Amino acid sequence: MPIIYHVTTGADWSAAKEKGFYEHPSLKAEGFIHCSQDHQVAGVLERYFAGQTDLVKLVIDTDKLTSKFIFDWSPSVQDTFPHIYGPINTDAVIDILVL
Repeated sequence: MPIIYHVTTGADWSAAKEKGFYEHPSLKAEGFIHCSQDHQVAGVLERYFAGQTDLVKLVIDTDKLTSKFIFDWSPSVQDTFPHIYGPINTDAVIDILVL
């Protein structure tokens, strides 16, 4: 059960639960949803979410995903990150951590 993480707002997660799936604008713009491994979350928070409130970390069981996920190289930070190439089905999210 490989675990990956995605940071979003509590409001966006609440909307996703009502729909039964989660989509981030990056899915339409880039073709995938950005995720992180545990050791990468702090850097993601610092780079992209500084000063924001109402944040949650989705704990995603990749074995339960209905969309494909792949580890891709990110040249901007010289690291490999997990990306989900489709919506995240809500039953793949096994925990929600308030940040």
